[in-house]
Amino acid sequence: MPAPEFLAERPPVDASEPRMIQLVCAWFLLAIGESVADRAALITGGSGGIGLAIARRLGESGYALTISGRQEQKLLKTAERLANEDLKVEAVVADVTSEQAVVDLVAEHKRQWGRLDCLVNNAGIGIGQALGEIQAKHLDRQLAVNLRALVIATRESVEMLRQAGGEHGKALIVNLASIAGKQSPPWLSVYGATKAAVLSYSRSTQKELAGSGVCCTAIAPGFVATDMTQFAQGEVAPERMIQPEDIAEAVSFLLRLSPSCAIPEIVVSRSEAGPDIEGI
Repeated sequence: MPAPEFLAERPPVDASEPRMIQLVCAWFLLAIGESVADRAALITGGSGGIGLAIARRLGESGYALTISGRQEQKLLKTAERLANEDLKVEAVVADVTSEQAVVDLVAEHKRQWGRLDCLVNNAGIGIGQALGEIQAKHLDRQLAVNLRALVIATRESVEMLRQAGGEHGKALIVNLASIAGKQSPPWLSVYGATKAAVLSYSRSTQKELAGSGVCCTAIAPGFVATDMTQFAQGEVAPERMIQPEDIAEAVSFLLRLSPSCAIPEIVVSRSEAGPDIEGI
């Protein structure tokens, strides 16, 4: 089995000044105002795949949305699509490897919507390499996107989440982990290690926030049919993979539970997963 390649590296954006895309439909902005929201959610990595599916589901459930991503044109098209579905959405271009970009992202969400009821730390990157070929730049990037950005986003968001939890008892943090963090597949040692750290961090977060009206859940899926799993789609057809909407449904489930319930971790396996592909 050759080392998989999750994502090709993309040219960096200027992360020092995240750009806010205030939607393109003036009538839509006028209809909703600039900061009117009974519930609001922030989704990193929201321009496609799992992030888009979760954003759409939350928007359909009445949440005002802030979505972030690195690729401006892709993010803008996604925001347009959601706005055309009559959803409240703001898009922020930000490279989450920059601490300041994450700080500014959360600050912009607060400026726009004034509250935060659901934080979805979805941005992620995986780079498959053999142990003897791991490059420091790829190691650092996976740590920065998959773990460091998540920790900073939570740090910056926790007070807003506590306020929402005190109001209605049902604020939520969703951290996207991976079954790789539990199965430890070969050639994905760094990626799997970062996702194992996400699982551990999420359990700690849940314990620390107990009793505050804020719950934290890590979702650890197997192969999901997104751009990130194109490397495996020769072995596993996309229609046999978990669908992004399945993960969105898991988030809806978490939000439907009573405030008395806490679910620290959800593992979503493919029904056909077996040892030939390391269980993922």
